[in-house]
Amino acid sequence: MIETLIGLIFLVIVIGVFWWAATTLLRVIPLAEPFRTVVNVLVVLVGVFIVLYVAQMFLEAAGIKVPWPKFGEAKSIHSIIRA
Repeated sequence: MIETLIGLIFLVIVIGVFWWAATTLLRVIPLAEPFRTVVNVLVVLVGVFIVLYVAQMFLEAAGIKVPWPKFGEAKSIHSIIRA
């Protein structure tokens, strides 16, 4: 339990440093306004997916099964679209 908490604190620090570096570098790079907004949105989306993936890993380590969508399975599309 204590190892998980230490790992979580360390991970939050590392993610925070990467977030700070990404946002700082985006302010330094000269981009036109529409491209700057698109890049900011992409950085936020990548950050959210990384945080969700890491949270899922920690929950699985704690014994809680969290379903994660699998994009490569052919059966998943057949359940949505009926032939």
